[in-house]
Amino acid sequence: MDFVSFLTATLVAHVGFAIFVAGHAALTDRDAGYWPYLTLALGIVGLAGYFFYDG
Repeated sequence: MDFVSFLTATLVAHVGFAIFVAGHAALTDRDAGYWPYLTLALGIVGLAGYFFYDG
C-alpha cells in the first residue's frame, strides 16, 4: 500500500469512528464529551475510550 492510500484509509476510518461515537451518543442520550475529538485524532483508541472509560 502506498503512503497516500494509507493516509486516505486512516482518515476515512477516523472520521467514520468519530461520526459513530457522536451518533451513538445522540441516540442513547449520552454525553459524548470530548470523545469524538479524541476518536478523530486517535482512531480506535478514542472509540474504546468512549465505550470503556468510567469517569
